[in-house]
Amino acid sequence: MAASELYTKFARVWIPDPEEVWKSAELLKDYKPGDKVLLLHLEDGKDLEYRLDPKTKELPHLRNPDILVGENDLTALSYLHEPAVLHNLRVRFIDSKLIYTYCGIVLVAINPYEQLPIYGEDIINAYSGQNMGDMDPHIFAVAEEAYKQMARDERNQSIIVSGESGAGKTVSAKYAMRYFATVSGSASEANVEEKVLASNPIMESIGNAKTTRNDNSSRFGKYIEIGFDKRYRIIGANMRTYLLEKSRVVFQAEEERNYHIFYQLCASANLPEFQVLRLGDANNFHYTNQGGSPVIEGVDDAKEMVHTRQACTLLGISESYQMGIFRILAGILHLGNVVFMSRDSDSCTIPPKHEPLSIFCDLMGVDFEEMCHWLCHRKLATATETYIKPISKLQATNARDALAKHIYAKLFNWIVDHVNQALHSAVKQHSFIGVLDIYGFETFEINSFEQFCINYANEKLQQQFNMHVFKLEQEEYMKEQIPWTLIDFYDNQPCINLIESKLGILDLLDEECKMPKGTDDTWAQKLYNTHLNKCALFEKPRLSNKAFIIQHFADKVEYQCEGFLEKNKDTVFEEQIKVLKSSKFKMLPELFQDDEKAISPTSATSSGRVPLTRIPSKPTKGRPGQTAKEHKKTVGHQFRNSLHLLMETLNATTPHYVRCIKPNDFKFPFTFDEKRAVQQLRACGVLETIRISAAGFPSRWTYQEFFSRYRVLMKQKDVLSDRKQTCKNVLEKLIVDKDKYQFGKTKIFFRAGQVAYLEKLRADKLRAACIRIQKTIRGWLLRKKYLRMRKAAITVQRYVRGYQARCYAKFLRRTKAATIIQKYWRMYVARRRYKITRTATIVLQSYLRGYLARNRYHKILREHKAVIIQKWVRGWLARTYYRRSIHAIIYLQCCFRRMMAKRELKKLKIEARSVERYKKLHIGMENKIMQLQRKVDEQNKDYKCLMEKLTNLEGIYNSETEKLRSDLERLQLSEEEAKIATGRVLSLQEEIAKLRKDLEQTQSEKKSIEERADRYKQETEQLVSNLKEENTLLKQEKETLNHRIVEQAKEMTETMEKKLVEETKQLELDLNDERLRYQNLLNEFSRLEERYDDLKEEMTLMVNVPKPGHKRTDSTHSSNESEYTFSSEIAESEDIPSRTEEPSEKKVPLDMSLFLKLQKRVTELEQEKQVMQDELDRKEEQVLRSKAKEEERPQIRGAELEYESLKRQELESENKKLKNELNELRKALSEKSAPEVTAPGAPAYRVLMEQLTSVSEELDVRKEEVLILRSQLVSQKEAIQPKNTMTDSTILLEDVQKMKDKGEIAQAYIGLKETNRLLESQLQSQKRSHENEAEALRGEIQSLKEENNRQQQLLAQNLQLPPEARIEASLQHEITRLTNENLDLMEQLEKQDKTVRKLKKQLKVFAKKIGELEVGQMENISPGQIIDEPIRPVNIPRKEKDFQGMLEYKKEDEQKLVKNLILELKPRGVAVNLIPGLPAYILFMCVRHADYLNDDQKVRSLLTSTINSIKKVLKKRGDDFETISFWLSNTCRFLHCLKQYSGEEGFMKHNTSRQNEHCLTNFDLAEYRQVLSDLAIQIYQQLVRVLENILQPMIVSGMLEHETIQGVSGVKPTGLRKRTSSIADEGTYTLDSILRQLNSFHSVMCQHGMDPELIKQVVKQMFYIVGAVTLNNLLLRKDMCSWSKGMQIRYNVSQLEEWLRDKNLMNSGAKETLEPLIQAAQLLQVKKKTDDDAEAICSMCNALTTAQIVKVLNLYTPVNEFEERVSVSFIRTIQMRLRDRKDSPQLLMDAKHIFPVTFPFNPSSLALETIQIPASLGLGFISRV
Repeated sequence: MAASELYTKFARVWIPDPEEVWKSAELLKDYKPGDKVLLLHLEDGKDLEYRLDPKTKELPHLRNPDILVGENDLTALSYLHEPAVLHNLRVRFIDSKLIYTYCGIVLVAINPYEQLPIYGEDIINAYSGQNMGDMDPHIFAVAEEAYKQMARDERNQSIIVSGESGAGKTVSAKYAMRYFATVSGSASEANVEEKVLASNPIMESIGNAKTTRNDNSSRFGKYIEIGFDKRYRIIGANMRTYLLEKSRVVFQAEEERNYHIFYQLCASANLPEFQVLRLGDANNFHYTNQGGSPVIEGVDDAKEMVHTRQACTLLGISESYQMGIFRILAGILHLGNVVFMSRDSDSCTIPPKHEPLSIFCDLMGVDFEEMCHWLCHRKLATATETYIKPISKLQATNARDALAKHIYAKLFNWIVDHVNQALHSAVKQHSFIGVLDIYGFETFEINSFEQFCINYANEKLQQQFNMHVFKLEQEEYMKEQIPWTLIDFYDNQPCINLIESKLGILDLLDEECKMPKGTDDTWAQKLYNTHLNKCALFEKPRLSNKAFIIQHFADKVEYQCEGFLEKNKDTVFEEQIKVLKSSKFKMLPELFQDDEKAISPTSATSSGRVPLTRIPSKPTKGRPGQTAKEHKKTVGHQFRNSLHLLMETLNATTPHYVRCIKPNDFKFPFTFDEKRAVQQLRACGVLETIRISAAGFPSRWTYQEFFSRYRVLMKQKDVLSDRKQTCKNVLEKLIVDKDKYQFGKTKIFFRAGQVAYLEKLRADKLRAACIRIQKTIRGWLLRKKYLRMRKAAITVQRYVRGYQARCYAKFLRRTKAATIIQKYWRMYVARRRYKITRTATIVLQSYLRGYLARNRYHKILREHKAVIIQKWVRGWLARTYYRRSIHAIIYLQCCFRRMMAKRELKKLKIEARSVERYKKLHIGMENKIMQLQRKVDEQNKDYKCLMEKLTNLEGIYNSETEKLRSDLERLQLSEEEAKIATGRVLSLQEEIAKLRKDLEQTQSEKKSIEERADRYKQETEQLVSNLKEENTLLKQEKETLNHRIVEQAKEMTETMEKKLVEETKQLELDLNDERLRYQNLLNEFSRLEERYDDLKEEMTLMVNVPKPGHKRTDSTHSSNESEYTFSSEIAESEDIPSRTEEPSEKKVPLDMSLFLKLQKRVTELEQEKQVMQDELDRKEEQVLRSKAKEEERPQIRGAELEYESLKRQELESENKKLKNELNELRKALSEKSAPEVTAPGAPAYRVLMEQLTSVSEELDVRKEEVLILRSQLVSQKEAIQPKNTMTDSTILLEDVQKMKDKGEIAQAYIGLKETNRLLESQLQSQKRSHENEAEALRGEIQSLKEENNRQQQLLAQNLQLPPEARIEASLQHEITRLTNENLDLMEQLEKQDKTVRKLKKQLKVFAKKIGELEVGQMENISPGQIIDEPIRPVNIPRKEKDFQGMLEYKKEDEQKLVKNLILELKPRGVAVNLIPGLPAYILFMCVRHADYLNDDQKVRSLLTSTINSIKKVLKKRGDDFETISFWLSNTCRFLHCLKQYSGEEGFMKHNTSRQNEHCLTNFDLAEYRQVLSDLAIQIYQQLVRVLENILQPMIVSGMLEHETIQGVSGVKPTGLRKRTSSIADEGTYTLDSILRQLNSFHSVMCQHGMDPELIKQVVKQMFYIVGAVTLNNLLLRKDMCSWSKGMQIRYNVSQLEEWLRDKNLMNSGAKETLEPLIQAAQLLQVKKKTDDDAEAICSMCNALTTAQIVKVLNLYTPVNEFEERVSVSFIRTIQMRLRDRKDSPQLLMDAKHIFPVTFPFNPSSLALETIQIPASLGLGFISRV
């Protein structure tokens, strides 16, 4: 393809960038040959002129179409180059959060630095059995491919995991081993897979350390071989290690640590057992404090120590050996603290009693003085003499460090050896898978010997990788028979030769190490002289003479020569080693034994296995003379040998490659550093794979896929019936250059870029088609729009014109009307104006006249008033003059009188002056006395004068005396009266004053009272109004409260009903959970029982065939007998023919680990049962408490719970016995003896056989006793209620024969009459009891009515209370009521228990009496009477062929009955020709006859044989769906028959009277019903497993891959990892295949007469499997998450729903199981852009978990360019909206989940007496009764 056709305008390219490595750009104009500059537009909006290289003129890399970005396989990219690979990895890692990507045969794993939920058991199960290209890339897919190729090709496999430190190599290797351990399991059930996984903590603790790049960096390489047997189950493992970094023991760089184990020891130093080690903080030791970072964030070294010790214990390293390991490690730490003191320049010494050295010697058990001496001296040996030479302080320090490194290396190898011994298996290894976890290419600022060896190993691995890739390419071309030329790929053999060839770097290094005075400088000079300027890959640095540069395949690396010789020699003074070998500590000399086998810590195991040595990492030499020479091998030589052995191993296996990439150096989660990623991609060979693929034909299509994808580029005439020829014709037209493609047998091969070109043509064709479609549709839409507009315009015009005409007519009418209105209006205005004027004139006149009249009136009124005023003024003036004159006269009188008074006053003043002087002279008392005397004198004078006057006048006035006396008396009287009146007046005045005061006070009080009264009145009125308002409010509130109470009562009723419904649902769910747990427990118990039977068969065979070359019984098929099997298992096991497999080479010893694991499993089952029992008790208590509320619940549920409880108890008892037996077996077989213990006839075998026999016998005896007691219970019940009393048939026959005369017949008749009377009396008693019961019920009804009335009263009382008190009262009442009910129920329960115990005692007495009576009757009848006495015919009236619905058979015919009816019965013939369930009916009719005969042994034997035979048939034909369905149907029918004819009222409601007569009379087979129910559950689970195995291969192909709607989904380009084709080839399953299979299942179940409810449960389970498997594969396949695939899925689901409608199964619940799949399909099709879309998705996908929704959105991949990817912001929006949703974090659905099955009672309307037995069944030996 010409460049001008590809580098066109808008084409996108990659250009180099110093920051982002590669940057995307877009061409602004077409490229033309000869252009030197490209005009580019960058993504950041800038324009750039990109200049081409003038020498190479190489154009920039083209960018792949967006549709190819994010592919699972990098080889699917059309343009294969570095920027395309980097961009694809970045998009998958950052946008889609996908860490795994295929690159051809390589899995690229990017470390996310975050825990991802993609390694669970569900993910392992999803990848198990899948093709590698069918699922998204994963480490599990690589592991599954290796496991599958090992089983298919019978060739050993290897998984090579490489990468930088911190890239995740160790984690990837661990997950791969975990996958093998989970998928394959263990052959011996000895927890081998757990031991393999347990080796990781040990190796990490002693071989991993913290570096600057990784907190858990592996400082050694390891190759783990996981061994498998012929069934490809893990039997053991072996580990090889490479190049341990010993220098880390004595030196750590800054921010780094020593090996983890040292810090774990220091963190656990406070433990009691570690006190002897005398350890402390890690900072106190020189070997652990150099890095300055003793703690790793988030890691607890003490806890890690616990894990390490637990792993050691699991691998069989005893506590004593563990403490030995810790002693040696602690000794190394103390050795590092030894200090040397210089004596001179050539010698040194250690201080006396140096504590660190003393502790070291104590721990190592060596002599202090001897070790002190040899740490400071060395021995030199010559040909004649031996010298002891002191060494300098520096040399002593180096010797100390060398000794510490040597001890640690020996200890490391010792631990690896013993781990291998623990993982070794005595079973022969058939194949293995090796997991290589090795260091990747390393380059640092200073590179030394370790980096040299690491890069040397990577050169070898890269060469092997290149050769393997080239080989695969070549095989593919040869397979497709296309011509191919030699691909030029990088061969790093010259670099390998430079390192390992003769006179290579390693050879020269070894040679220099042998030189006495060899140094690093002399070795460097030899390198320069040998290789400089002779080898292009070897260079010398310009500024150094002590370094060299090697051009490796990844990069140039400069190595510093300093330290190479010392590290290569790895010399340790022999004298120091001898001191350690002489240690009293037994474990220490073991480390230094070269030829002797070290003692194994696991040799003293209970199984007596002989320990085996691990496979050495280098070939051993057999000649003894080479021991010393081998001991002196250099590290480089040893590493080269081990590397060659590793390459031989890898070349002998099929390799699988995992390349781990470190995305950034800061351990940030999901952060991608392009520079670091490119460096690692170049170093790990991924880009080399791309280059090799790009050199050939990287893009490959099958013809059908090419035709399906590029059908749009073909014309109809080009399409031929031959797809291959059609593709050839089209390609010749599309691509002119034939070298760009090749046609193979099944595929078309394209060179790089051609698929992108074809995609461009396809996109252009689709775009042109879209444009044409858009053009046509737009034209059609516009024409439609124009016609609509024209029609609308005409319509508008018509309406407008009509509107205008109507408007004009309206205008004319309005004009005429306006004229008339104007006329009348003008008239009205004129008249109105006239009236207004007239009215105004009249008003003015009236007002004027009134004004004038008022003025005249006012004038007259004023004159009249003036006259009156004058009259009054004149009178006032006259009166005023008169008053003034009177006033003046009185004034004159007053003035005169004043003058006279003044004169009198003057006289008085003169007289008073003497007195005043006297007063002045006599002051004080004398003045007063004088005054008083004067007064007395004056009074005396006055008295004398008066007396004289009286004497003088006495005569004068004698005449007047009497008159005066009389007047005086009169006056005295008057005075007295006046005084009295005055006093009275005064009193009256006082009284009046008081009264006035009282009045005033009363008035004030009255006022205050009035005020208070008013105020009170107002307040009262206000209060009354308030009270009225409150009353109104209270009335309203009362009404509201009444209404609310009614509503609350209603709500409470509804709530209680809802709560009752919810509790009912919850109890149903709990019951289903309990049922599911019980059924799982039953399944597990059956598996343990099978394993127990297999073990018993193996033990029997080992006893019977004691030869070494015996054949073993196949343990994969075992009997499935239940715990209710009452026949002897030992006897049955002898009848089973032994199936043999390949003979073993030697006698296989008994492995007690099987019993130990069985014991462990039994313990777990017991614990689980105990938990279930507690849960069941709790649920039963809840049921009892809510019994009054749940009267509608069916009684069957309680019976099921009781049965489940009974079953669990019996399972628990059986498992306890099994546990006890296993304990005795373990004790017997754990004796420390020779292997003869396990030989046949040994005590262990005898104990085993005795235990097995005793278990069987004890089980039989116990079950027989139970059934005997139950049968006697039933018989005694019948005896107590003598109805249908029947004796043994033989006795009855004899009684009939003895009736020889009429007297006896009469007596018999009398007996019958008495029997009838007795029956009548019983009927009367039953009637009376019925009436009593009715009366009791009436009483209960009355009591309930009273209770109801009381409740209503309480409710009425509560309604009057406040809301809080009302709620409390109601709750208190409810609690009281429930308490009383519970007490009543407990009393009833106690009474029933007492009654049951009483009846049991009576039954025991009656059973004893009846037994004695039967014995007496049998003794009274002699055998001769039975045989010899002639039988007299008795005329008994009976109808012909009046069958009783029973079948009679002889005891010895039981085996024949079981054989013909069960073991050899062909289900197909029975289902087609006979009635459904015929075997069940026949078996039940036989059971009826045995019950009729009251023969409990016969009933028990028949039922036991039936159950065992059904199990044998299902075991023999366990993969045949028809057989399992047939026996599931018959088992259920047999179970229903036992229920229908049990005589229990609950099961007899639907029976006819005739069927009720056929009920069992003597035995209660309720326990056998439970056994049959358990058997039906096991058959159902087996049926589900069979249909799952049948459907499993069809589901993914039919539901996902096949295009049901052709042409909707296009096939995208695929890579080397070829996925399953979605085109329907021959043999490919389609949806029709699934529907046909579903039809087949349904028709078979219907033919077998399976219950409709059971069919619904089976269909629901099938649809759940289909939905779960489809959804799980959808979540793990990026190529399936597209819009078109969502449409395909929805169409397929609709077809399944249509099938349900056709079969009338829509109410089976099967459709609901598909809801998650339906929502996932809808999620693929809905819009995924805006917030509204996010809200719609969150509300729609309620059946999907958050993890599933986010996973589908991340995986959504457009198939065409017209679709858009889901943005990261939209996914984050979805996560934010769903963060509050509480759902399971599990990603995948549990496809193995089985819904709990129930068997609803389904009575049969078929009459037993009408059943005919066909002759084809071969049952002629049974007869109808």
